[in-house]
Amino acid sequence: MKMRRLGKTAIEISAIGLGTMGMDHAYGPQADRSEMIKLLRKAVELGCNFFDTAVVYGEANEELLGEAFEPLREQVVLATKFGIIGQEIVDGEPQNILNSQPKSIREQLEGSLKRLRTDAIDLYYQHRVDPNVEPEIVAATMKELIAEGKIKAWGVSNAPINYIKRAHAVCPVSAVENQYSMVWREPEKELFDLCEAYGISFVAYSPLGNGFLSGKISKDTKFPEGDFRNFMGRFKPEVIDHNKALLDIIADVAARKNATSAQIVFAWELAQKPFIIPIPGTTKLHRLKENLGSADIILTQTELNELNEALAKLEVDETHF
Repeated sequence: MKMRRLGKTAIEISAIGLGTMGMDHAYGPQADRSEMIKLLRKAVELGCNFFDTAVVYGEANEELLGEAFEPLREQVVLATKFGIIGQEIVDGEPQNILNSQPKSIREQLEGSLKRLRTDAIDLYYQHRVDPNVEPEIVAATMKELIAEGKIKAWGVSNAPINYIKRAHAVCPVSAVENQYSMVWREPEKELFDLCEAYGISFVAYSPLGNGFLSGKISKDTKFPEGDFRNFMGRFKPEVIDHNKALLDIIADVAARKNATSAQIVFAWELAQKPFIIPIPGTTKLHRLKENLGSADIILTQTELNELNEALAKLEVDETHF
């Protein structure tokens, strides 16, 4: 497995990580615990050392990683998050309850340390910006926690550019985590320039567009109850039809490379910037092997140009993405 550096730290992480949200949250019923422990440990055998979780995915998700990696702790880099302490229903819709006050951060951290069975979190993200707490206050708390040895590095998720700059001035931000894929390229507008200038890693969630770019989902696909893709616009039949041309181009390149569409998508993403780390999620061993194998696929400049030119010409419908 090829490695990439976490921000300006000395921490080396696998070029492709594993997001564990789907093992407990958003994609249907909770996955079998013993099977997920086997999967997580197999990921380490295959060269993956970077694992992403969050307490909002359910405390069981952090506990799962804690159990799986307790005997392998020195071989893995664990990322978890703070800032969302629960959810409430407002006008029939779930809303995050945010709290990034220093006292709350410390309480949240202690809970995560216990569930992950570790003395220190390798990468601690602010999951969402708390409008009631200035970035300098959050960053100062992170600086204290690093000095105390309770975390090794910190990052932000879905934070505004100016927020990141202000926080970074107090305590260097090592990673930003945002959605990024062929069908969601917003980070290219400003955020990548910031990462490059400040030496910040970009951790990409939903790199397959929630599975859309795998080419294995059609307008007839039925998702299980509890799967949030039932409500996502990108999976509406008319949107899938509109964006089919993109999937066909990816499949064509994949056929020529003796690879899968998903592998071409990851290879394309890794080639965009040297600081990008995709974290696809899966609960299936064959998909894990497929995803991690993407790091070995090298797209030629001609192939990259072909994909990028096709993307530039296509009117990819991002309305509901």
